[in-house]
Amino acid sequence: MIPNSDNRASPAPDPETAARLLLDWYDRHRRDLPWRAGPDETADPYRVWLSEIMLQQTTVPAAAPFFRNFTERWPAVRDLADAPLDDVLVAWAGLGYYARARNLHKCARVVADGHDGRFPDNEAALLELPGIGAYTAAAITAIAFGRKATVVDGNVERVIARIFAVEEPLPGAKPTLRRLAATLTPDFRPGDYAQAMMDLGATVCTPRKPKCMLCPWAAHCEARAAGIAENLPRKTAKAEKPTRRGVAYWLLNPEGAVLLRRRAEEGLLGGMAEVPSTGWGPELPGEAAVTAQQPLAARWRRLPGLVRHTFTHFHLELEVVAAQAGADWRQADGNWVPLDRLGDHALPSVMVKVVRHALAHV
Repeated sequence: MIPNSDNRASPAPDPETAARLLLDWYDRHRRDLPWRAGPDETADPYRVWLSEIMLQQTTVPAAAPFFRNFTERWPAVRDLADAPLDDVLVAWAGLGYYARARNLHKCARVVADGHDGRFPDNEAALLELPGIGAYTAAAITAIAFGRKATVVDGNVERVIARIFAVEEPLPGAKPTLRRLAATLTPDFRPGDYAQAMMDLGATVCTPRKPKCMLCPWAAHCEARAAGIAENLPRKTAKAEKPTRRGVAYWLLNPEGAVLLRRRAEEGLLGGMAEVPSTGWGPELPGEAAVTAQQPLAARWRRLPGLVRHTFTHFHLELEVVAAQAGADWRQADGNWVPLDRLGDHALPSVMVKVVRHALAHV
């Protein structure tokens, strides 16, 4: 299929024909993913849900080993519900966006206790569960239960923006893209169609250098005909991320254990273990503030260099100060953890960087 000789896209096929074109392509080129049921298998709602939560803000290659680990340790939703939250957070460490892990555990408990271990089979009921938004509810409905639902992730937004040549920038274009996606969503094979759209965006209709000659919808793509496919979807320019600064306290007791504490349940990195630190603000805390927030009075010294980390909305720079606790070490608020047991605690990536920095300079 190629554009018309006058460089216009062919008229869009009716939704059923468009779906069949895409599904024929999918049957030949579907990706083999650890959470995806085979052509003759029934999808497991637990595995669909778990994968969709993991894939939020995470790539397929990054999520795959975590998914395998979770399903080996907790093969069913009741197993995950019965697991201690700390174990789930430790297993999640490295995926980031830790509110997802807390909501994952909370959702598993609601499903196990309130739904007899079975996920609801419709979008409205799924939306009532912790951590499940519109996209995830639609994905579970379509993929796990074979019900018609319009599933729109970043890959699907890109495909739709190009097929219909939507030049309105994201995120403002999201309602338009969802409406247009709904016009193509078929009544048949909804789960395969949803996954086909994702695969098309991930492997053919890619952000850079889309492989238009391999696309089953190439002849009907308005952006391709106009020569603007690679420029869509347009995005509103993002404001520059601010930088926040703080000081982390690396404190060892006479037994060689380091002091950790748990962050508040709500907010950034909620419920995670951390090397104690000052608050994070636009300016580095002054000496008085650093002294006031010390876990214990001790001979603190600044370590060379900075720990740098980037979150979704800001950059972070941490200075690290180190000290050896004295006889009063048991008075410190937190947990003393032997260095060889740090892996047993849910340390977020930024705190792993702090640990490595301290070990390199102490």
